[in-house]
Amino acid sequence: MKTKWIVATLVVYSAAFVFSCSDKKQAEPHDHAMEHASTDQMPTEAAAPTFSVDPGFQNQLAEVFTAYVDLKEAFVATDVAKVKSAAARTMEAVSKVDMKLLAGAAHNDWMTYLTGLESSLKSIQKSENIEEQRTSFSQLSDNLYKSIKAFGLGGVSAYYEFCPMAFNNQGAYWLSDNEAIRNPYFGDKMLKCGSVEEKLQ
Repeated sequence: MKTKWIVATLVVYSAAFVFSCSDKKQAEPHDHAMEHASTDQMPTEAAAPTFSVDPGFQNQLAEVFTAYVDLKEAFVATDVAKVKSAAARTMEAVSKVDMKLLAGAAHNDWMTYLTGLESSLKSIQKSENIEEQRTSFSQLSDNLYKSIKAFGLGGVSAYYEFCPMAFNNQGAYWLSDNEAIRNPYFGDKMLKCGSVEEKLQ
């Protein structure tokens, strides 16, 4: 009987763990979380920027996004060396964004996001610890999301995705170029854990 009881207990805990990935949702994982659609609904396209954005700037931001996706995949692979290399390429793409293409409030907003992007990428490149790198990646993702939300990608699609179990169930977001869930916070340990929160362009 004792053996059967132990087996039954393990089954219950295993089921709870699996279902927590798809069902568990932190009430306020970020200060902007309330802006997102329910995970029970199809992702909606983000509203267009409230000010006119130079297409050249959007194209450059799209290049940053492309480099970021490669960085995300390096995290999926849980490879410190690949992560550092991809972070360097992302930093290079960020450095090529011409802030002179923006003016007024848009320019000021970009400068704020840029500071966060550069700080996170530098931290990723300096660290030899994959979990420390993932913490910086979460911060990078937040600032890139805000940048894309503000300026757009000139028609390129981005998907804002969420894992409720990242960082001891605090939850964390990332961006992808498609709807498929490939979790950068757990890699192959829980590759499919997460959901699409929003579609951006």
